[in-house]
Amino acid sequence: MKQLIVAVMCAAFAMSSAYAQQPQGEAKKGAPAEEKKAQQAKKEPSEAQLKQQARMKDCNAKAEGKAGDERKSFMSSCLKGETAKKEPTEAQKKQQARMKDCNAKADGKSGEDRKKFMSTCLKG
Repeated sequence: MKQLIVAVMCAAFAMSSAYAQQPQGEAKKGAPAEEKKAQQAKKEPSEAQLKQQARMKDCNAKAEGKAGDERKSFMSSCLKGETAKKEPTEAQKKQQARMKDCNAKADGKSGEDRKKFMSTCLKG
């Protein structure tokens, strides 16, 4: 009885795989030429991709000599189109000058005295 069940199962399996195969030449006659055209169209980069590739090449050349985190941050900003270092605004320059001046005047003070002095100096 077991042999009969095994034989029926094997026959069913063999027949199912035979039906699953596609007959050669029926559905694939015109497909290879169309597939090649579709693949060629996919392989050609778009205008945006070409721009990005050019930017990547340019940034890579500018990053020469940088390594590690410095290179990583440079490449990130370069690929986004940001400049490496931005010039400070007039307000920032004034604040930096005031900070430098107050810091020089606070020489010799420490702790809470220095904090209070710097706070009042930077406000006025």
